[in-house]
Amino acid sequence: MAYKHTNSKGVTYYLHKTDVELRGGKKQTIYFFAKVEKNAKGTPTDLPADRVVKENPRNGFLTVSKKK
Repeated sequence: MAYKHTNSKGVTYYLHKTDVELRGGKKQTIYFFAKVEKNAKGTPTDLPADRVVKENPRNGFLTVSKKK
């Protein structure tokens, strides 16, 4: 079951992750939100314990960042 979050505008987004390779050859996992639960660019995932969801108050854009 993917993590889902409804922003202040009332739109529901689902958390996805994908593994990418950086220019230097290092592998990195990126997290992103999509309006659909199944997305071709990533796999649905749960929110990791070391991450927190933040919302831009102006436009309702969701981001995932590490806990401080």
